[in-house]
Amino acid sequence: MPLADALVELQALTERLRRECPWDREQTARTIVPYTVEEAYEVADAAFAGDDAKLLDEVGDLLYQCVFLSLLLQENAGGDLEAAARGVTAKLIARHPHVFGDVEATSAHAVRERWEAHKRDNEGREGIFHDVPEGLPALSYAQKVQVRARAVGFEYPDLAGAVADLDDELRELKEDFSADELGDVLFAAVNVARKLDVDPELELRAAAKRFRERVESAEALAAADGKDWTTLPLAEQDAYYDRAKELA
Repeated sequence: MPLADALVELQALTERLRRECPWDREQTARTIVPYTVEEAYEVADAAFAGDDAKLLDEVGDLLYQCVFLSLLLQENAGGDLEAAARGVTAKLIARHPHVFGDVEATSAHAVRERWEAHKRDNEGREGIFHDVPEGLPALSYAQKVQVRARAVGFEYPDLAGAVADLDDELRELKEDFSADELGDVLFAAVNVARKLDVDPELELRAAAKRFRERVESAEALAAADGKDWTTLPLAEQDAYYDRAKELA
């Protein structure tokens, strides 16, 4: 099978690099993981940009990270790539009884709810906030915490409730400009993102990218008029920024 051949070839290449490359020989799971996280973000960027060629390339980089980490496990007698693949296959089958069993789930929401219930009830995960990694980026951490709370029914029933809560938090921030109140606003905004079924981490990155591109465009527009945008008064900067938004 071409797929099997390709994976065996990648495994062999990874093993050779581990033996013969001084840098690869020095790596441990702890030193590799930051690169794994970086590759995951690059996958996300490519997917969000809708760039299939870039996504294919980045998926390959992330796959290599998985193969390398599996090789490190193998060296420590902790498992290997085959065990990882078989383990996740068994897990996915167990978590999809609506596909592999006689359970009904007719919507993505129902699938997510059953997924969380299965992990809580059948995989020995204790507590409401089981397996929420502390090292997640803040927005992803907030989203994960909210998902865990939703699994036990503690959340607003609809988007209107989440938006109303965001309005309340904004009002409280205006009354008390404190870090705690700002944190509550951000947390409420994540809740709205979940209700809109969007990833707040990706959406904030996209918003930051749009802002960056518009500022760069505003700077170019000013330069075309013989002006240095960085030294202009705010009102003029804003006028060029508005023009950049219109051209985007």
